[in-house]
Amino acid sequence: MSTSPDLDEAADRGEPAGGRAASDSAAAAARAGSAASTGRTEPVAEGGQVLTKRRVNLIFGALMVAMLLSALDQTILGTALPTIVGELDGVNHMLWVATAYILASTVVMPVYGKLGDLIGRKSLFVIALSIFVFGSILGGFANSMEWLIAGRAVQGLGGGGLMILSQAIIADVIPARDRGKYMGFIGAVFGLSSVAGPLLGGLFTDVLSWRLAFWINVPLGLAAILLAVLLIKLPKHVGAERPKIDVAGMVTLAIAAAGLVLTASWGGTEYDWDSPMIIGMIIVTVLAAVAFVLVERRSAEPVIPLSLFANRNFTLTTLAGLAIGVAMFGAIGYMPTFLQIVNSVNATVSGFMLLPMLGGLLITAIGGGFLVSKTGRYKWMPITGALVVALALVLFSTMRADTPLPLILTYLTILGLGLGLAMQVLVLVVQNSVPHSMVGTATAGNNFFREIGASLGSAIVGSLFVARLTEQLSSSAGSLGAGGGALPTDTNALTPAAINALPPEIHQIIVDAYSTALSPVYLYLVPLMLVAALLLCFVKEIPLATTVVQSEA
Repeated sequence: MSTSPDLDEAADRGEPAGGRAASDSAAAAARAGSAASTGRTEPVAEGGQVLTKRRVNLIFGALMVAMLLSALDQTILGTALPTIVGELDGVNHMLWVATAYILASTVVMPVYGKLGDLIGRKSLFVIALSIFVFGSILGGFANSMEWLIAGRAVQGLGGGGLMILSQAIIADVIPARDRGKYMGFIGAVFGLSSVAGPLLGGLFTDVLSWRLAFWINVPLGLAAILLAVLLIKLPKHVGAERPKIDVAGMVTLAIAAAGLVLTASWGGTEYDWDSPMIIGMIIVTVLAAVAFVLVERRSAEPVIPLSLFANRNFTLTTLAGLAIGVAMFGAIGYMPTFLQIVNSVNATVSGFMLLPMLGGLLITAIGGGFLVSKTGRYKWMPITGALVVALALVLFSTMRADTPLPLILTYLTILGLGLGLAMQVLVLVVQNSVPHSMVGTATAGNNFFREIGASLGSAIVGSLFVARLTEQLSSSAGSLGAGGGALPTDTNALTPAAINALPPEIHQIIVDAYSTALSPVYLYLVPLMLVAALLLCFVKEIPLATTVVQSEA
């Protein structure tokens, strides 16, 4: 990959801008050799020039703000939805508030990744931030559910880019050997958002207004844009003057992803799995996926090159990431509701009960990241993490209505420890295993399939749980005999507030049925994590690069 001198920094030092390409290359080569021999790494900017630690931290801070905004908006409206649909009179469209964001962000991930590799990432990053802020403004002013859903979709179009471009820009300025500790903080951001999102949404709704969940993005997003413009200086992109954009690949991939996400979101909830709508969505998904493969085989610049799947590390870590996404979102998706029903607490308190999981995740994600940067060894982390997550799922399967709360919180801590080890290091493995010219595309591909896994995880666990709960309630109603008519059997009406308002004897029956239905479902996810651990055993531990720009050879 070609680079050009950083004219601004050269002028600051009083150095001439021209005639220095050879000396810059020689200096960069010398630094690379020194780094390789000493194990030390140095972040670089344009022309191989070293970035100061302060400059790197400022750049990383701007990227972290962007990623936090993107990750928070996946979860922040969850606890606010009952209030929102009541105010905007749109209960029939409630599911779309979450689906619109997830669908839009998932679909555009590979597009941002490929375009970043083709035309450069900084301008795309600013565009993605601007789209996200605009979507937040739309949502903040929404006076109908349709308007709100449109705002969420626009947010997703920007949020998917923030998630991918942030990780790829880090790869542009920080060597892989030093990137481990930064990836640890990124993993912590995703963990923080899973807990902080519902908490903030609940607090905004209860104390001020749910619209703050949108308006808070505006000043933070504008600050991130300003920092990005002023601080982020990436190697000048050198490539084709008019790069060929894989429009057909992007369209077929978007249709396939949309079909899969909608099938996972609607199946078993809005529509029965054997309904014409779901069957039709599955057919559309399969046909679009086949068309995508055929298009990518002929495309000059495929949005997800099929050659990536010939890279053993990319394929194994992507499959493992998909499995971890299924297990993670399947495990924590119903945990807040379980805690609310079994412990008779509100949404805010149940959110605080997830803090042990966040604590465990922070410890292993950040600590493991620093350990990777220090030792250069990383293969053990995701394998260990997958096994620890499997252990946590086994423990979850033993939970009952009378399980002591401290024990449940301990199980959540173990889950967090495993997720911190397993999640973000997979992106580092992918980035270290491909040429730098494909970093954005590979990062996007890995994250794309993880998001697909997240959607599938929520759908799989939700479908299994609802089926088991319906069976348990029917059995309990039958055992009550003539009095069974007082027992609610409509699972859609079994909200925590409604259950806690029932008479004590009916309340206990519902709580027992809920815990009996949910806990065994976690056991179904254990083989998936064991398969993920087995796949990761075959990952080749390539030494982490000590320079930013890797040889294309």
